Amino acid sequence: MAAALSRALKLPGKKGSDLGEYDPLTQADSDESEEDDLVLNYPRNGLGRDSCLGSGSIKLHKSERLVGEARDDDEEEDDDDEWMQRLPGKSRRDRGEPKDGQLWSHRDLSRERMGEELRGAGTSGGAGLGVHNADAEKKRIRARNVVRSMFFLVPLACATLLVLMCAFLIPCQKAELEKKLQWEKALGDAADPTPPALALWDVDGDAIEDVLVAVTEWTNETHTAQRNKNYSMVAVSALSGQVLWRKVMRESVTYIQCGLRYSEQPSTVCLLIAKSILMAINGTTGKRLWMVQLKDIESQAVLLPNIDSDRVPDLLIATLPDDKFIDLSLTLISGLSGTVLGRPVPFNLTGQGKLIGPLLHETQQGAFYILFGLGNVQAISLQDIYFRAFGDMAMTQALRRKDTMWEGLKKNNLSSFIRIYRGSEHVEFLLPLVANWGNNHNSLDTVANLNSTRSNWVLVYGASTLSVLRQKDLRKEWTFTSASIHSQPALGHFNKDNVLDLFVQHSANGIMQAQIVDGSNGSLLWRADFVCPRLVLETSTIFTSTGQSAFLFWASEPIKAPRNATKTTRAPGIAAARPLIRKLFLLHPAFPTVLLELNSTTETAVTSAVSYQERLKDATYITVSSRPTPDSEPAARVVRSMSLKAAVSRGQIVRLAGSNKEEASSKPATFELNTFFRRLYFKRQ
Repeated sequence: MAAALSRALKLPGKKGSDLGEYDPLTQADSDESEEDDLVLNYPRNGLGRDSCLGSGSIKLHKSERLVGEARDDDEEEDDDDEWMQRLPGKSRRDRGEPKDGQLWSHRDLSRERMGEELRGAGTSGGAGLGVHNADAEKKRIRARNVVRSMFFLVPLACATLLVLMCAFLIPCQKAELEKKLQWEKALGDAADPTPPALALWDVDGDAIEDVLVAVTEWTNETHTAQRNKNYSMVAVSALSGQVLWRKVMRESVTYIQCGLRYSEQPSTVCLLIAKSILMAINGTTGKRLWMVQLKDIESQAVLLPNIDSDRVPDLLIATLPDDKFIDLSLTLISGLSGTVLGRPVPFNLTGQGKLIGPLLHETQQGAFYILFGLGNVQAISLQDIYFRAFGDMAMTQALRRKDTMWEGLKKNNLSSFIRIYRGSEHVEFLLPLVANWGNNHNSLDTVANLNSTRSNWVLVYGASTLSVLRQKDLRKEWTFTSASIHSQPALGHFNKDNVLDLFVQHSANGIMQAQIVDGSNGSLLWRADFVCPRLVLETSTIFTSTGQSAFLFWASEPIKAPRNATKTTRAPGIAAARPLIRKLFLLHPAFPTVLLELNSTTETAVTSAVSYQERLKDATYITVSSRPTPDSEPAARVVRSMSLKAAVSRGQIVRLAGSNKEEASSKPATFELNTFFRRLYFKRQ
């Protein structure tokens, strides 16, 4: 009652709190809100519509207003529902949903909305808080989705790029490198009948072995019209055939050896050996490091353990002395400075024939011996050589050792020599039974020489007998007899017993016969006959992905039947004007009745070598050939590099005649051969 009376006594207008002015709009809003408060507060006071405080007309008026307000509230709730759907982060209270079984009142909702609007107006300058929150929430969701998408798409894109590079870019690079590995270059003249020195070593630091070759060139003097012979050493890039450096020499180089290293010299050191000069050069630049003059050098340099305490391996070389009554001298040379160490050690050798060695051998007891001879093989301890060169000077611990078993093989206590082989038949070849020996690598690398000094030995004597000597007791493991063997045996794996087998060649009556001998027992594993190519060139072996070796050799047409042998042997005499075609064949043990013809030419190959390309799983075959020239000009000396993978891919299949019906019936199909050779690759053993 008091509240009703107080409202009745109030004036119809409402003054402002500050200026006391009358504001009819504010007053109207205030009256409406007060009436709403009365209507909404009735249920709380426990009063119904039929209470004694209101008349019927008032009830009707209020009921109409309640119905209208209910409709407005429904519309507002629909708007609020749509608004709440756009704002999923709002609470249940904001959405007007029930909490603990109760409903939020319309007044509470309106008060909260009013407070939020007031706060929004205070912070955003009149913009609604709901719109601001909605935009911020959308931005956060959008950013979160972008981050998630990036975490998924970036690894996927990287994986796709890697696959594309492996599928297209890397094969293209390999193809380009294979093309670069195939080149030829004319270097000098072929007037000198002796094969030029050839070595392979990486001299430009690109992890690919380059070509070092001795060159002889003729020049004409302008005034006298005389021809002068000039000698030089040339380093050629394995990737392009371009000349890396050229060094003029006073004499023809007979041996090239690389692999010696100094601690203060990052580049490899190569030795150039001529008739009276031993020179060390920087392999990268060709610059001379040191030089020593000797007389009548007869051998390559032998790498020794360090004997002068300068931490660099030293060298031993064989020379002919001034005294005609002395057969041979062994000279010790410092590997660091080229200084001759001590005095040359002379020897009177009871024998005649080809100079064998010298070669270094380390026994199972760690003692060092030098193997050499004239037509025979004998050994002398490195300790004895040092003692003869220096006298009573102190020696290193490595030189003090002697092998009791080897020393027991001496003929008497007064002799320094240990007999390895001495017989009526002269020794033609002596080489260690290790892989990668030969092929003109001539390495002075310490690790590479370690295996070769601890192995068994292959001995060819009498030009037709082949034996393997056991290094532990110097007894023959086995002996194989054949026709005249005219080239050094090549070592490779033909069968799968992990023992190196031997490829040998011999020629007679216009026929060249190639044979492979089992390294474990001396039995014959493979044989084929060819028209003689009239050249003497060492066979090369390359280790392959199958665990066996491929054998590269030069020959003419294979002789497939006995009736053709007579015709082929008479062909050179009958058709003398027709040039002889020489062919390069590849034999793989997986298909012993098949050869792959890689190249054919009328040129005469005089020396060859094989270089491995580890990154490409490939190998290059380097040849130095004599190319005929018109008129009376001397033949040109041509150096050629050939990628074996590329040559194999385009090689021609040549089938050999089977030795029996079983071999003839098991001839592989052409598709099988092409698939096998296409998948074949080469690697270093």
